[in-house]
Amino acid sequence: MASTDHGGGEEVIRNKQVFLNDYVSGFPEESNLYLTTSSIKLKVPEDQSGKDAVLLKNLYLSCDPFMRGRMQRDLPPDRPELSSYSLGSPIVGFGVGRVVDSRHSDFKKGDLVWGSTIGWEEYSLIPNPEDLFKINHTDDIPLSYYTGILGMPGMTAYFCFFDIGSPKEGDRVYVSAASGAIGQLVGQFAKLIGCYVVGSAGSKEKVELLKTKFGYDDAFNYKEEHDLDAALKRCFPEGIDIYFDNVGGKMLDAVLVNMRLHGRIAVCGMISQYNLEQPESVQNLSAVFYKQIRMEGFAVYEHYHRYSKFLDFVLPCIKEGKIVYVEDITEGLESGPAALVGLFSGRNVGKQVVKVAQE
Repeated sequence: MASTDHGGGEEVIRNKQVFLNDYVSGFPEESNLYLTTSSIKLKVPEDQSGKDAVLLKNLYLSCDPFMRGRMQRDLPPDRPELSSYSLGSPIVGFGVGRVVDSRHSDFKKGDLVWGSTIGWEEYSLIPNPEDLFKINHTDDIPLSYYTGILGMPGMTAYFCFFDIGSPKEGDRVYVSAASGAIGQLVGQFAKLIGCYVVGSAGSKEKVELLKTKFGYDDAFNYKEEHDLDAALKRCFPEGIDIYFDNVGGKMLDAVLVNMRLHGRIAVCGMISQYNLEQPESVQNLSAVFYKQIRMEGFAVYEHYHRYSKFLDFVLPCIKEGKIVYVEDITEGLESGPAALVGLFSGRNVGKQVVKVAQE
């Protein structure tokens, strides 16, 4: 908030924002995003445009792989949360904010919230705040956790793993991208119920983190494996019961032939494919029918109504030290483009977060 103007009795301040420069083909670069400054009134409009709206001061922004998809041109508009970004507006994602002003009966000034419609800017006017969740648990819990373990990644890890994976004690579980925002939780959830868990990641540092911090039974650096099939057979000589897929592509192909009869594949993401102009084909899909594999995709927004059930499970786990969470926090909105683009080269260690303002 570098300057203010009190014209008309309403405070007007400068609002830093991150815009998409042009639609992206291939790997995104920092130059595809740019920082600009506009102005905003610190009050919800009193006319019809502000009916039920809330104004947020953004505290934390979440860097998530799905945001790469929204950098493409001409995505179907029927799913606003997955449609193409507008070149004339800030990019949008998950985040945590504090209510500055509200005309919505469910939110009042000072409330802390998290949700999926928060712009990459210092202040956001949210016309339809139905997808915002009020934050009621802050004692000894960092607010940034609501971009991760207590937000979308946590819900995704929990419901995708338990609903689709249907895990039971003794199951052999494999998690790709296992040190990321979601993978680090899936492995810990699996260990809590007595599964054997192996994860893969893209550096020695991350592999060590899986084994020493998150309790994985074993882990490997996929970049050092010349034969993924052989790596999986080494870790799972009796096959895989549950595969939590974050990457797709060649890894999914190798996993299919290593699945056990009646195995389950929970498809959470395919980050290896997001930056390819021509996605890779999967050669081993026949394993799905001859091994009777259940393979299912997951969309977290269909489970928002179950958020309280998720909190009932995960909050005690955090407070009792049964689950840990690693974050990679970047300071300042101006550092946001580099942090977001860094996801796709594996630059982050743990959940990538941008801290926009002090709490």
